[in-house]
Amino acid sequence: MTASPAIVSIGEPLIEFNRPKDGDGRTWLQGFGGDSQNVAIAAARQGASAGYLTSVGQDWMGDAFLELWKSEGVDASHVGRHPTAPTGVSFVTHGPSGHKFDYLRKNSAASLMTPADVPKDYVAGARFLHVSAIGQAISETARAACAAAIAAARAAGVKVSYDTNLRLRLWDLDAARATIHATIPLCDVALPSLDDSQQLTGLTGAEEIADFYLGLGAPLVALKMGSEGALLALPGRRTRVAPHRVDALDATGAGDTFDGAFLSRLLEGDDPETAARYANVAAALSTTGYGAVTPIPRREAVLKHFPT
Repeated sequence: MTASPAIVSIGEPLIEFNRPKDGDGRTWLQGFGGDSQNVAIAAARQGASAGYLTSVGQDWMGDAFLELWKSEGVDASHVGRHPTAPTGVSFVTHGPSGHKFDYLRKNSAASLMTPADVPKDYVAGARFLHVSAIGQAISETARAACAAAIAAARAAGVKVSYDTNLRLRLWDLDAARATIHATIPLCDVALPSLDDSQQLTGLTGAEEIADFYLGLGAPLVALKMGSEGALLALPGRRTRVAPHRVDALDATGAGDTFDGAFLSRLLEGDDPETAARYANVAAALSTTGYGAVTPIPRREAVLKHFPT
């Protein structure tokens, strides 16, 4: 049996078609997306061992993902291939307010995952399990699969990291709030973003949002604030992480890059503040190209910009 990697991520991969804002309006760049798989690749590119739990279709898209994960060193030994359901697809367009997502993902292979598809021993052998609210939102059975993975992690003493990624096309705000707020107490690292958290909590300020998640029981909160950097919050202390300025083109995978880079640095023994500064630089660099995966920087590129 394959040994578990340090980070195991669970969720849905999406074949990505990205239309550049400076293009002719008809040309699309084919790439790869899906927030949880972006996190696995971001972690792997920083040198961490990472694996992915999901299901893909018996289609060219599923084949392409398996080839991608092999080339990136992401363990896919527990990825299922559904005999009839397709791999999901996302379309990314760009406008004055930023990037916009559209999807073909209903009844995708990943959305049909169930708790029976979660290898508990594989999860138990990791050091971090990474879960996203999107994985919980795609279907009730996928939500149950995420819950089973979290339960397996907690039973084995594996830390849980959780991104509150909000997609209101997948579920309504009340359902999202109920599930996300119930999951926060089960995680060791909360990775919310400011704009999503403002909708989820009804609060506006970064400090009060951090307090809210700490109050729910998360011992460590890294609040991502886009071009304004990040806020790291632990009980009794706060650290503002200044933004790393770049000429941004596409922020599609920035938050996921932060997550993967942050976890990788925690695994290396960084204190949370140092890990957050590193992750912030990695996330900024990921916005300098189009697509979720292609621009994710590798460790050596981040270190050139990382203020030690």
